[in-house]
Amino acid sequence: MSSAPGPSPGARATAFKALHRPSHPLVLANIYDATSAAVVAALPGTVALATASYAVALALGTTDEQLSLEAYLAALHPIADVARRFNKPLSVDLQSGYGTRLEEAVRAVVRAPIAAAGVNIEDSEQRTGKMMDEDEAVARIKRVLAVAREEKVGDLVVNARADSFVRGGTLEESVRRGKKYLEAGATTVYIFWPEGRSEMDEEGVKFAVRELGGMVNLAPGKLRGGGRGLTSADLKRLGVARVSVGPSLYFAAKKALEEMAENVYKTE
Repeated sequence: MSSAPGPSPGARATAFKALHRPSHPLVLANIYDATSAAVVAALPGTVALATASYAVALALGTTDEQLSLEAYLAALHPIADVARRFNKPLSVDLQSGYGTRLEEAVRAVVRAPIAAAGVNIEDSEQRTGKMMDEDEAVARIKRVLAVAREEKVGDLVVNARADSFVRGGTLEESVRRGKKYLEAGATTVYIFWPEGRSEMDEEGVKFAVRELGGMVNLAPGKLRGGGRGLTSADLKRLGVARVSVGPSLYFAAKKALEEMAENVYKTE
């Protein structure tokens, strides 16, 4: 941990982008408040921090759909403080971009004091779950990067979620959209495997990796499926460039808290 001034936001984004390499994935244990950020940042294997807005919302006592931009930015400030203290780049989950406030949201998170090196952005509507028009989704990625260039963070990492598969469509549709997102300037394509529909299978992962040149972000199925499914090591072997866990840490902490609280109340 260093107290010396860190690199500029632009240099930090460039370095963060270089961490996204197929078969040598950037692994992210997504955090949701200052405490979880500090715990994760102190781990020897941590090279970067990333938020999960779903978990941030729950930690604030609301839902992802109801989380306002103002409340989210306020929650990000102490997380960004931890990122600076540990000299780790920070990626911020912007969910579906806060509607007409997309540019405002991007500008707020790439500027100090948050100074994000990357953002997540989804291609389905946060409140309705409806898929966005493909052209609109592509245009939004370009808009994000245009703001980043204006703010001298031209290498801002855009992790573009392709939600068709998790919203009831096919993996092929998510991959097809993902190709367009990469062409628009996204660094990686984040594909969710639908829970309760099928376990993440190696052939599906190989297909996504092959078609997207390895620039794929996946979540380990083992964390989401009660001990089943592919692990982070499996995803590395299969060639992905990024592995993240979404709100899994929040749910693990909540479960541990519930168990501890139950023990406190036991008197016999």
